Amino acid sequence: MPPSVPSLPRRVARTLRTSLFAQVTCALVLGIVVGKLWPDTATALQPLGDGFTRLIKTVISPLVFCVVVVGIAKAGDLKAFGRIGVKALVWFEIASTAALVIGLVAANVVGPGRGMNVDPSSLNAAAVDETTGGGHLPTTTEFVLNALPHSFIGAFAENELLQVLILACLVGAALLHLGHTKVPKILPAIEQAQEIIFAVVGFIMRLAPIAVFGAMAHLVGNYGLGVMRTYAKLIVLCYVAAALFIALLAVALKAVTGLSLWKFLRYIREEMLLALGTASTESVMPRVMQKLRRAGARDDAVGLVLPTGYSFNLDGASLYLSIGTLFIAQAVGVDLSLGQQVTVVLVLMLTSKGMAGIPGSAFLALSATASSLGAIPAGAVALLLGVDRIMDSMRVVTNLLGNCVAVFAVSRWEGALDTARAKRALDGEDTSAPDDGEKGLGADKDPGADKELGGEKGPGGETGTEALAPGIPAQKPKELKEPAPEAG
Repeated sequence: MPPSVPSLPRRVARTLRTSLFAQVTCALVLGIVVGKLWPDTATALQPLGDGFTRLIKTVISPLVFCVVVVGIAKAGDLKAFGRIGVKALVWFEIASTAALVIGLVAANVVGPGRGMNVDPSSLNAAAVDETTGGGHLPTTTEFVLNALPHSFIGAFAENELLQVLILACLVGAALLHLGHTKVPKILPAIEQAQEIIFAVVGFIMRLAPIAVFGAMAHLVGNYGLGVMRTYAKLIVLCYVAAALFIALLAVALKAVTGLSLWKFLRYIREEMLLALGTASTESVMPRVMQKLRRAGARDDAVGLVLPTGYSFNLDGASLYLSIGTLFIAQAVGVDLSLGQQVTVVLVLMLTSKGMAGIPGSAFLALSATASSLGAIPAGAVALLLGVDRIMDSMRVVTNLLGNCVAVFAVSRWEGALDTARAKRALDGEDTSAPDDGEKGLGADKDPGADKELGGEKGPGGETGTEALAPGIPAQKPKELKEPAPEAG
């Protein structure tokens, strides 16, 4: 007797019950409807999205710390970790500069602000100060000093990722220096803490649909859909330029690693939709780290490149800033010369690096650029107040994809990418089975993966948890237990 086929309502109910992607999609649509029909009520729903983001942020710093510490210890080579960092910075600078140039070319060709003939004196410059809270972007010296922790606990309490990264590198180096015989319980404890954090992330992610509903309802209720008609030309240009940049990322990823960006998009579709709904890439950072590990990227590369990219590789923000600068200039009737546009690129290359985590950072960067040129009234930045929030989706998608591509590219560049495992993951095959994957950091490899990575082995030919570094004796299996498969 042939098995009975569930009815359509039952299949839909099962999908909504089991698929995070379906739940977030429904929440996104429902948020738009509520925001449009009941805007006054919708604006009060913002705490739903903010609360979820706060919960996620509480686990980001400890997770990054655990991933980096164990990644260094398992790799057994601090120099290799340093090479990954340098290569990541090189990739970030190339990608950010490409985004800036694409933005400038697109704005020159289309001219989104031409013909507006705005009088700068009619703009409310005080509104920009209100949005930014009177803050300012850090200077280069301040940026470097702020990256150095002033307290071990303070770095975690203030959720300063660069400070946490530096502390993690120091602790990982200390583990290599002391050797496993002097601190035999530290590494297993950090690995177990990591598994607990991933389990907590799994619990928090169940609230994702509620967060997306609240954030989207607030956006539509507060700003409405009319702003999209007013700034249609600018909005379309930014999104088209972002699509062009993402296409270039796809070509670069295929050339460097042989992987498909479109398959990767399908692989992280749940995280991408959540990031769009909450307008925050931080809300999906733990899950993306987990998926990158399962897709064959070595843990030390994931732990260093992805968090660093959140401060140094804001490709979407770079696109928006370059287009926004020319839009403002065109709107107030200022014709920027080629030399001034080159100055725009140079200034934005610096200011975009200090934007992460600063309220109203886009306006601060635009104001700094306008001041450096001397030709654009700083108050003209107020032109973008009405459309800035609509650009969040473009910035979020471009920033997230840019950082993920950077992880794959740098991993491949350093020989820290299991390409066969990555292709299986992107094809939808399960690569997280207990027998070949979720064995803690540094062990995300299939049998024979060392050959794929060009013989990445520890001293004496040992791999994985058997050898931590030169001078650290091989562990007995019973001394380092395998953590349970990841939750979430």
